[in-house]
Amino acid sequence: MVFGGVVDGGGQRGHVLLLAGDAAVRRGGVLVAPGVNVAALAMVPASVLLGCGAPADMVCLEGVRDPNTVLARLRVAAGAAGPLFVYVSGRLTADRRGRRLYVALAGTTAGSVRYTSLPWEWLVGELRARSAGVATLVVDLVADRAAWPLVGEYGTLPGLAGLAGVEAFGVVRGPGTPAGDGTSGGVSGYTRQWIDQLGRAPVRPSNVEVHVLAAGSAGLAPGTLVVPSARELEMRSAAAPVHPRPAPEPAPVPGPVPVGRAAEPGPGAAVAGDPRARLHALAVGGRHGEAEAVARAWEREVSERWGRVSPEAVQCAEIRADLARMAGDFLSATRLWTGAGRARLQWQGADAVEVRDAAAGALYCWTQIRDRTGALDVGPELVDLLRVLPLLDPDHLRLAELRLAALRTPDHSRGLHA
Repeated sequence: MVFGGVVDGGGQRGHVLLLAGDAAVRRGGVLVAPGVNVAALAMVPASVLLGCGAPADMVCLEGVRDPNTVLARLRVAAGAAGPLFVYVSGRLTADRRGRRLYVALAGTTAGSVRYTSLPWEWLVGELRARSAGVATLVVDLVADRAAWPLVGEYGTLPGLAGLAGVEAFGVVRGPGTPAGDGTSGGVSGYTRQWIDQLGRAPVRPSNVEVHVLAAGSAGLAPGTLVVPSARELEMRSAAAPVHPRPAPEPAPVPGPVPVGRAAEPGPGAAVAGDPRARLHALAVGGRHGEAEAVARAWEREVSERWGRVSPEAVQCAEIRADLARMAGDFLSATRLWTGAGRARLQWQGADAVEVRDAAAGALYCWTQIRDRTGALDVGPELVDLLRVLPLLDPDHLRLAELRLAALRTPDHSRGLHA
């Protein structure tokens, strides 16, 4: 069986290990709540996490204080012959003498790091010792003040580059990261996006696709370490042969719904395969014009094949919306997110999480528009969308209506920035 290009476990039993380390707290605010992350991820079926239909075991570790207990679980997981998925969330720390990185466990203090934390090299070593089977490592970490300088020196998480047969993804945020970070119900933005992306598509995306979309949509603070880096992703996209996956049959869509602006002419060359990893790398690298050109060409090809209001084309529009947000083009981002929300509303209904996410994205970008004419141009359609979504915070609709009314009055200076 193949899920989004990920092969099955060859008949072997798979294993999922979810580890919640110590929470990262700063000035009373929780920067990462590992237990909440693990609880949310545990709701995803093991077969979806593994990307295959093989039977699998799932083990969740939370509140563990002994690193040897974690090591024993890691050894069992790494020894599984089938596919492996390991997730680690928590606080990344370092010891004072040896300058080694550790994943802090429950009860770890600055003075007990060497005895109460999991050495990072243990985790890497167990994965390196794995003899067979595909493996995926996903981390969602916050580095404390002791670890952050070491992370900066390495420029990545050490040891991951030499892991044969292991795909490693994740983010490491710095000690001063704001507590918000796109969180939802206490779940950190990156982990929430992994969960959402895995549950959103009718065909499971590849791990690289999930990571790219998660990192791009999580609202990560500037300076966050993303693994793999944008440069590494771009190099992979350029070097690896592309094997396009057959797209699923689009769901029937009742009636045409405008999705943002009509696509403008893009590059003459066709876009081979799925360019999302390349798009993310270009955007993170500040090459926003190139990213937009590639995205438009991809959207045009998808629209010609599946239809302009197909689920596939709408997803392309959503990706363009996020690229516009990253480029600071909040007017285009608002228009694209609003169009995507209206399109999804037609075939998914007002209670769909994708519709809510599109509306939330449009609302945020609209509040960032400082040009009155532009804000007035896209505001009415956005407010109309918000009015039919009962799951959104009523305050959001009220404030949006107040801002739109203020924009329509001669004295709009205060309402524009509401």
